[in-house]
Amino acid sequence: MTQPPSQQPPQGGFGAPQEPQGTPPQPPQPHSPPAAPPQMPPAPPQTPPPAQPGYGYPQAPGAQPGHGYPQAPGQAAPGPYAQQPGPYGGAPSGPYGAPAGPYAQQPGPYGQQPGYGYPQQQYPGAPVPGGSGGGPFKGKPAVIIGAALAALLVVGGGIYLATSGGGDEKDPVAKSSSGAPDPSVSPTVDQGDGKGDGREVNDDLNAGRKAGEAKVLWLTANDIDLPRNGADVYGPWIVGDTIVKGMYRSVVGYSVADGKEKWKLPLPADMCAAPGTATADGKIVIGVKNGTTDKATCADLQMIDLNTGKAGWKKAVKKNGNFDLLSDIGIAISGDTVAVGRTSNSNAYRVSDGKELFGNPSAGCQPFAFAGGPKLIAATSCRTEYGDPPKQQVQELDPTTGKAKWTYEPKVGWEVDKVYSVSPLVVSLTQREEKKWGILALKEDGTLRSQLISDKGDKLSVDCGGGFVVFGGQLEGCSGLAADANTFYMMTEDDTSGSARTNAVIAFDLNTGKTKWKAAAPAERTMKPLRMEGGNVLVYLEPSYDKGGAIATIAPTGGAPKVLLQHPDSTTGIENFFSSETLYAGGRSFIVSNRVSASNDEEEQEQTTMMAFGK
Repeated sequence: MTQPPSQQPPQGGFGAPQEPQGTPPQPPQPHSPPAAPPQMPPAPPQTPPPAQPGYGYPQAPGAQPGHGYPQAPGQAAPGPYAQQPGPYGGAPSGPYGAPAGPYAQQPGPYGQQPGYGYPQQQYPGAPVPGGSGGGPFKGKPAVIIGAALAALLVVGGGIYLATSGGGDEKDPVAKSSSGAPDPSVSPTVDQGDGKGDGREVNDDLNAGRKAGEAKVLWLTANDIDLPRNGADVYGPWIVGDTIVKGMYRSVVGYSVADGKEKWKLPLPADMCAAPGTATADGKIVIGVKNGTTDKATCADLQMIDLNTGKAGWKKAVKKNGNFDLLSDIGIAISGDTVAVGRTSNSNAYRVSDGKELFGNPSAGCQPFAFAGGPKLIAATSCRTEYGDPPKQQVQELDPTTGKAKWTYEPKVGWEVDKVYSVSPLVVSLTQREEKKWGILALKEDGTLRSQLISDKGDKLSVDCGGGFVVFGGQLEGCSGLAADANTFYMMTEDDTSGSARTNAVIAFDLNTGKTKWKAAAPAERTMKPLRMEGGNVLVYLEPSYDKGGAIATIAPTGGAPKVLLQHPDSTTGIENFFSSETLYAGGRSFIVSNRVSASNDEEEQEQTTMMAFGK
């Protein structure tokens, strides 16, 4: 039964505080670390800290261990949660009274993390945050559920989690064509056959392959002249026999079979936003800056057919009043609708022709972030008086009209953080004042299904991006997760107590919120859920210093992972990207770097950006 947005649904705000866990052991320097992060937008000067090892992120005194982002004592963290208006940032935004600095100095899952907004400012030559953890060269996940999550409490109609200082589990808790250039053809790539690609990649990558190991099918090296600080990578998306990624001022499609460029679409300015999924017929809408100067904003939308690389309609995002800064936009696609969210504002357009479908409601609660796929899920911010705690909602919207099918309203003070899964719907919430974080599952009608609790004290982890994705108005984009109709799967934080890192995958019963089982990674290995595959959990066994990665499955009842595709040990040094995305399709695995950067042009042209494995 649907519920109109004007009615008050059952309340349920909750969360668990992050407890500092001490400084983790220091891993070796990542393979081909980025030279420097993207430039920050105008902000008050801040002296960056000296370089520090530890997951590849500099960390200043006062920053929470495990997050690794610099923070001066007594100051809000630079970047996404300071100097930014709206529900995810500093100053009040417009008449809706979004709270000031909701995540500044918060030790919770996303506090001090670049990703919801501007990239983190760091000293020249600093590595860029990101990555999923795992092998010794990997960046770490920026999200860790703090100490033990304890019992479920219902207080004043709200549901919440908390932990005591000691972590005791018993304590309470469009229109015409844009005229953009046609796709062009670029040089081929290294096939892994020892012949190279013109960049002195002369080693036969399969020469040391052992029996039972997959082949390196191909790899690509960077051929784009990037700005001084490098560039973030968007995607990848697989459409038919094409794998597509965007970077800087271009979107490129490659053959999944041999890695050859099938098409390349130049862009007039920097790419600045992209959805996690394409339409069923392979179309996406991306965000492109409306100029090439420092004053340019992420204000233009460009539709692209990923099958052909042809540019479709292009239009500027409609501004909704003077407080619409068109900064840090997030894009999500559901059906033939593309929704564009940002601070206290939103618009939606038809992907096929660019026609505007709906915008912000004139009063009441304003959608500002979206997650797409089989449903269109929105986070809304409701009008409050300045200084009052935030009031937010989760809604499922009709993708054609924008009308709410149902509304779930957490307890006042709780903010909608991320959508971990759209179907089934799993959402994370944060409470900045009490430094809590919680994960809830909602039913088809938007009522509470359960709250997920790690009843054995496991510290959970999820990768919601680093500097390579803009999350200002986006709920989707987290990885290290999987879900089926009745179970939700997450990875744990790496255990560093032994000689090498290891972790586990935990399964939660969505009907009760309780742990069903925990499956340990192989000794001295880490693994990361990717998605469901034939009823099993598909995971990426991340490479170590001497062991290649692998694609494996875990049975829905748990147990040891079963390897489907073992990557060769001889190429682990190449596979160990600093930060990457992993896809598996058609019996092939694809590892795609999330960022390309180097200290000089020669190194930039030698950066491996993508590689594929298969039998």
